[in-house]
Amino acid sequence: MIVERAPAKINLALHVRHRRPDGYHELETLFAFTAHGDTVTVTPAVADSFHVIGPFAAALQAPASGARNLVETAAHAFCDTFDVRQAHAITLDKHLPIASGIGGGSADAAATLRALARLHAIAPADPRLFVIAERLGADVPACLLGRTTLGTGKGEALIPVQGLAGTPLLLVNPGVAVSTGAVFARWDGKDRGGIAGEGDLLARAIAGRNDLQPAALALAPVIADVLAALEGADGVRLARMSGSGATCFALFDDAGARDSAAAAMPQWWTLATTLT
Repeated sequence: MIVERAPAKINLALHVRHRRPDGYHELETLFAFTAHGDTVTVTPAVADSFHVIGPFAAALQAPASGARNLVETAAHAFCDTFDVRQAHAITLDKHLPIASGIGGGSADAAATLRALARLHAIAPADPRLFVIAERLGADVPACLLGRTTLGTGKGEALIPVQGLAGTPLLLVNPGVAVSTGAVFARWDGKDRGGIAGEGDLLARAIAGRNDLQPAALALAPVIADVLAALEGADGVRLARMSGSGATCFALFDDAGARDSAAAAMPQWWTLATTLT
């Protein structure tokens, strides 16, 4: 049995430069990862199976169409690529909210690839894993690598950068699912420039922005309430929406300030954690 973490992803900054001919958008983003998230367990089996447990399991029940979850798609792509005939029983313990801008589905797919690679003695840096990841989604390569990076292109071109390991972090989601496609469709199309190339990671993040935030606010105005609550907390170093929303995050001076802020939040989903 292989157990693999699927940590939440946050975008410390997310700059949208232009729409590409392939339908994706050219991005610059600072990816960072948390100490907590979902968990994927893979066990050799006589027949393939996939089960979802955890607080957000109900939100991932198989649709009537029978469409595969991204975890299942990742597993099938792995077996096809590496000519694996072994069946697998896969369990996803789902603790991250759905369609929330913190890479839950992408992180789960990446964790599945890592778990299967460990089970079948495939090197974690095998480039074929990253080819699969890129086909699965724009955030999956970053989640597969699982470390702080500057992402360019559609997010798949990754340059490792010095992270902020141990920094106290609070994630807050108001319980609203936001469609990534709908948010990108509302982006105003203005290129406001790239992410600063100089300075430490926190300085670069603070100098940056999330270009999708206005579009997400138009679709889910409650995000403004979340941001106001985080920005008004004591000890906040940076508060911003992650990805296409609706989850927002705040970095804190210390864990005590983070925990006090979490206790003061309304009845929203929160996760008190740290950056890795």
